[in-house]
Amino acid sequence: MSTPLADRIRPKNLNEIAGQRHLFSEGAVLRNIIESGNIPNLIFYGPSGTGKTTVARIIAASTNKRLHILNGTSASLSDVKDVISEINTIAAPNGLLLYLDEIQYFNKKQQQSLLQYIENGDITLIASTTENPYFYIYSAVLSRSTVFEFKSISQEDAVPGIERAFSIMSEDSGEEYDIEDGVIEYIASSCGGDMRKAANIAELSVLGSERAKENEKRAVTLDTVKQVCTRTAMHYDRQGDEYYDMLSAYQKSMRGSDADAALHYLARILEAGDLISATRRLMVCACEDVGLAYPMIIPIVKSACDIAMQVGLPEARIPLADAVILVCNSPKSNSGEAAIDAALSDVRAGLAGPVPRHLQNKHFDGEDAAVKGQHYKYPHDAPNHWLKQQYLPDSVKDRQYYFYGDNKTEQAAKEYWAKIKK
Repeated sequence: MSTPLADRIRPKNLNEIAGQRHLFSEGAVLRNIIESGNIPNLIFYGPSGTGKTTVARIIAASTNKRLHILNGTSASLSDVKDVISEINTIAAPNGLLLYLDEIQYFNKKQQQSLLQYIENGDITLIASTTENPYFYIYSAVLSRSTVFEFKSISQEDAVPGIERAFSIMSEDSGEEYDIEDGVIEYIASSCGGDMRKAANIAELSVLGSERAKENEKRAVTLDTVKQVCTRTAMHYDRQGDEYYDMLSAYQKSMRGSDADAALHYLARILEAGDLISATRRLMVCACEDVGLAYPMIIPIVKSACDIAMQVGLPEARIPLADAVILVCNSPKSNSGEAAIDAALSDVRAGLAGPVPRHLQNKHFDGEDAAVKGQHYKYPHDAPNHWLKQQYLPDSVKDRQYYFYGDNKTEQAAKEYWAKIKK
């Protein structure tokens, strides 16, 4: 059969949807809306393979509206006009339902072309996107629609769908399968919450298995499934939300001193071949989150990142893992980041002012100068190489940007300077 397995196992009603209990359990808002038959403009947001297209098809089947399906990656403005041309014609006596997949690829003009018709009800729009709709969908379309978020399928929820996939393949081929213990659970844990991917893995696992001898079942082994699953669960679109989610989780895990989580995300980033992002975030974290609590970590991490870039993958994983674990286990302080952010805030607010005369890079005065001479005091001429003088401009002369962190290193510095400056 030429139809992909993922389409053949597609649920026909809401009760067969994998996961999404927050949307389709009894009494859930979206389920109630669908069962009412009065369908508003909807936007479905979530990862691939979580049921967005399936639900749109179920809605279309439950209404008497004429269904059009467009994909934002390939549809043009003329395709939208063709849909609009059917309004109030014999082809669509009960109105039109437009399912627009990957709406984020529609430009502003294409999205605007729908506004009049989705507002007056001539077209009911159901759009889906894998990206944050509040960033990628034109605000006027958003204001006329209701957004529902689809979530990745849990391992538990994926199991019935995978069992159904094997059952359908067995019926279609007329042969029975001997599925080794652990195969279905392994697919469920390796599909990355994507039921389409789970179905594809199941199909490839059967195709990749040896054909059964006469009067025997075809054996689907765990070893075969593991070979099929290699790299199949990676979600890493460098232009999408998941790219930034991965990097964010990587950095936040280091900040939170969770070495296991940080190494997990590092592994996913490296498996996708993104060495540059892995090193960049690591260096940022060393400066931002450890910083003055252990200042020597900055050249250490920089050295580890330099080694990683020079040796490349797969060896780069070793110095990066060492550096990530070091960052996780180090004391934390963001006092440096907080200090520069406070100073930037004043500068951006216009609180700059002229540099004090005694700090300027000139050693003579004009005739109009009220006080002649630079009067700069050289700290190295004073005891302990410090003396009191104003360094900040007059407009912010009493500002304090840096506050000592509560770690041993900064507290030692605080104690030292308290003795010197008192």
